[in-house]
Order: sequence, then C-alpha cells, then structure tokens
Amino acid sequence: MVYELRHKYKLVSLLKLSKICKSSYFYEINTYERVDKDKWIKDIIVEIFNENKARYGCPRITLELRNRGIIINHKKVQRIMNILGLKAINPRARYKSYKGEIGKTCDNALLDKKTGIRHFETTECNQKWTTDVSEFHISSGKLYLSPILDMHNREIVSYNISTRPSYDQITDMLNKAFEQYEDLSGLIFHSDQGWQYQMRHYQALLKEKGITQSMSRKGNCLDNSLMENFFGVMKNEMFYGHEYEFESLEQLKDEMIKYINYYNKSRITVKLKGLSPIQYRQQSYL
Repeated sequence: MVYELRHKYKLVSLLKLSKICKSSYFYEINTYERVDKDKWIKDIIVEIFNENKARYGCPRITLELRNRGIIINHKKVQRIMNILGLKAINPRARYKSYKGEIGKTCDNALLDKKTGIRHFETTECNQKWTTDVSEFHISSGKLYLSPILDMHNREIVSYNISTRPSYDQITDMLNKAFEQYEDLSGLIFHSDQGWQYQMRHYQALLKEKGITQSMSRKGNCLDNSLMENFFGVMKNEMFYGHEYEFESLEQLKDEMIKYINYYNKSRITVKLKGLSPIQYRQQSYL
C-alpha cells in the first residue's frame, strides 16, 4: 500500500502512518524485482493441492513430489504452503454408522484376549478384511454405503450404495468381492455386531468360502477402527461442508463412486509409503 501511494503522498508520512521502518520498506522494495527461485516448485505444489481438491496436506504433498522425482524436505514444503495459504481440509467428528441390535454371534478374531491388543497387521492382501455400513444424509434423502476394506493396503475391495440398509445390499457387496477372488480360504472378515452380520445366511456364505467371521466387542468402536477411519476420511474429503451442494441422491451417488475410485487408484497414503491402495497391491506382487 505504501509503495502504491508513494507518488501521491510523502513517503515519510506514509511510513510513519503505517508504522513501517524505513530500512524495512526499502528491503522489501528491493526484493520485488528479484527472481523467485522457488516459483517452479510452488507451481507444482499448487497443482498437486488443486488436483486433489485440498485433500493433501504437507506430508502427502511431500510424498507426491517424491513420486514425481522431486526430493524436497517436508519443512520447505510446509513453509511454501504457509506462504501460499494452502491448508488441507481439517478432520471433522467421526461418522455415525448405521447399527442394528447388538447381539453375540462370534468372537473378535483380531483381539488377543490376554493382552487386549488388536492385531490389524498383515503381510499380504486378502488376509484380513473389514466392513460396516455408513449413512450419507442430504435434503433429498439418505444413501447407505456398505464397503469391504482390505486391511493390508486399505483398498476398497467392493461396495454397494443403497437408499436403505438391507441384507440384499450386503449380499451384493459380497458377491462382487467373491467374483474377484476365487480362493479366500483363511481370510478373517471383521465387522461390528450389526444385524446384517448376525444373519445365518451371511455366516453360511462366509463359511462356504472358508472365511473366518470376526466381530467387534459390544460397544467397542475401536475394534473396527480401520473401517471407521475410512468413513471419516471419505466424509471429510467429499461430503462434510458440501451436503447442500448435492441436488439429488443420484448426484451424491455419482460423487461417492468417483471418490472411491480416486481413493483406490490415486489417493496416496503415508502408511503405504506414498502409494495409493492399488499401487501398493501391485507393488507387493512384484
């Protein structure tokens, strides 16, 4: 402002009014014409940030730069993002999933009863899967998402989006997953104690494939934290704050499908060494 008004008013008066030191003013003016050596990296960071719709913060932008062959310290990335005013979407409160009546069908196969430690770790894909149902509510109505997540690479193996939570939704989700993999014997399939997962037909389908059913303990959401984390990430990145932008359930469904494709194929994760779920699975086969 002082620089723009310097020809209209006395510079001394402007500096005094704005409480700017004379030496500081001339230092800043002298830097105006300097070449910005970081412009090229700034442009790339802005490109990555916009491509991912403000979903990437400093850690993942640093990893994506590395994927593009650009090795740069995360502190510099953070500094540039601060200068450019780039701030990733902040996490919101955890999602509230649809739950049926709580019962007792089977044990938690991921839990060490002696130590109380949950074992989510895996060495390859199709060792441990998890599932749940979550509600997406807009003015036009509600949609329910039922996905299967592979604990190894966090990939969404299959899913169903429905206007109501029903057992047909679960069956469709399972059939899509079973079509992809013929041999799932030894797989542990974890869920909460929702009514869908307590049905005999559901249990029979898993048993027929040689799959071990596992269920969270009553009222313990941490037992299925990986699935809850996915719902939280998805809603933070494509739903919360945009609820009133969806004019119909069909539009919301299209965006949900687009996001899951983006999540599986493109969205890199720090825990997956800067790879997307599908990239990580493909790399593990090499």
